[in-house]
Amino acid sequence: MARILITSAIPYINGIKHLGNLVGSQLPADLYARYQRGRGNEVMFLCATDEHGTPAELAAAKAGKPVAEYCAEMHEVQADIARRFGLSFDHFGRSSSPQNHKLTQHFAGKLAENDLIREVSERQVYSNADGRFLPDRYIEGTCPNCGYDKARGDQCENCTKQLDPTDLIEPRSAISGSTDLEVRETKHLYLRQSALKDQLDAWIDSKTDWPVLTTSIAKKWLHDGDGLQDRGITRDLDWGIPVKKGEQDWPGMEGKVFYVWFDAPIEYIACAGEWAEAHGKSDAEWERWWRTDKGADDVRYVQFMGKDNVPFHTLSFPATLIGSGEPWKMVDHLKSFNYLNYDGGQFSTSQGRGVFMDQALEILPADYWRWWLLSHAPENSDSEFTWENFQASVNKDLADVLGNFVSRITKFCRSKFGEEVPEGGAYGPQEEALIAELTTRVRAYEGHMEAMEVRKSAQELRAIWAAGNEYLQSAAPWTLFKTDPVQAAAQVRLGLNLIRLYAVLSAPFIPAASARMLEAMQTGDDSWPEDIAAALNALAPGHAFTVPEVLFAKISDEDREGWQTRFAGMRS
Repeated sequence: MARILITSAIPYINGIKHLGNLVGSQLPADLYARYQRGRGNEVMFLCATDEHGTPAELAAAKAGKPVAEYCAEMHEVQADIARRFGLSFDHFGRSSSPQNHKLTQHFAGKLAENDLIREVSERQVYSNADGRFLPDRYIEGTCPNCGYDKARGDQCENCTKQLDPTDLIEPRSAISGSTDLEVRETKHLYLRQSALKDQLDAWIDSKTDWPVLTTSIAKKWLHDGDGLQDRGITRDLDWGIPVKKGEQDWPGMEGKVFYVWFDAPIEYIACAGEWAEAHGKSDAEWERWWRTDKGADDVRYVQFMGKDNVPFHTLSFPATLIGSGEPWKMVDHLKSFNYLNYDGGQFSTSQGRGVFMDQALEILPADYWRWWLLSHAPENSDSEFTWENFQASVNKDLADVLGNFVSRITKFCRSKFGEEVPEGGAYGPQEEALIAELTTRVRAYEGHMEAMEVRKSAQELRAIWAAGNEYLQSAAPWTLFKTDPVQAAAQVRLGLNLIRLYAVLSAPFIPAASARMLEAMQTGDDSWPEDIAAALNALAPGHAFTVPEVLFAKISDEDREGWQTRFAGMRS
């Protein structure tokens, strides 16, 4: 049994995520976790909410709530939506947890011991009205490049130009709107990433099986321009993990917190600690996943994320782990994704453009979305969600191919043989040919899933479903029944066993429908089909079943048009 640690990029706390966020990390990670569990491997699948930093404070202020209360509420909202999407996390934690406070401070202390932290004096904007330094995102003004009057101090969202707060025309506080701003000196801690450049370079060079997208982004940050830069790891904010050197105070850093990018990846480890506490387990139980001196040396660690998160996970987080000098488990494979665009434009959380996870579930059950998103995952390039494509894919793949197969064979059996697997007859050349084809296809499916080739896996699974339909069409038991009911019984028996097989193979993609198929077949046998011939004899003659409700309803043109109109503009 292999041990596989899986993390997906932790979603930010400031609101409900859109489908592009979902397919860029959590959903393919869940696909892989479900598959590996199905193969009998030991899996630890961790995720959390990312709760610190400027946007959390702004979102809480907008909601009129204390930031801790806002984060607690939004964590519950995100956890609930994740459950309803069938995301099978072993634990869904919080970066504001006591475990992450302690671990982040621990790492900072170790990095300082190893001379990998330096103090830097900076000049930052201070708001007299707010009585605080303002991070770049807290400062708004008019963009000097395009004239957009709501440009932020780090970037203009309208023309995308990178900015400094001092570039803005008529700058003001995003908190109070005050223009009473001044530039003051403040001290911050920087992680000396540049000192670890050669080690990071060699480590990335060793990852020959990583996607080109992942390594190319990492190499760009390592070598372009002046190469890998040191990075600030502290901020003048109220909300966050207080700056400490392990358990000791850090002179000169009073009132400061660690920068969100520093503490957020550490939450992957802390999340395992939260899992252990939640289940009454000892520290040894989570350390066996994360410490190579305590059992994690045989763990395969896989991360899933959108391409915008790659620099932090290939450079900054590894720099923290390597720089600590401690035996932490490093990532083995980093699966990164391009962007999913929406109907000719981009999804945008800030602008409310596109379909968000809660809205998707109001319209249709999770499996409809899971299938479309995974089968169109933006692996090698950006992909685009259109309502026409969504409708066509659901209607063809789910309703016509899989749903129709299940409906036809169960209803035909009920009408001719009753609600149990019929006996009589034997598998002949047609059945042997199908078993041979399915054996080849299932092995190919396993290969794609192991390699995390999401779209290829979906294509192979669809072909496995289609093979059953083609067999039924060719064998035509409803016709054969009139002249040879015994042989027709064997064909129906094979068809019913195919439903169980499809349920097991499809579970990573469409877990709810898979469970309904197993329930209809009245079996708890979800063992992986190592031997296809044996798997197609799992339900013996006399085994009872029920005819399930329609697995997947077709999407009508009227529904599609209505949804297109509803989601064309801003989220209300």
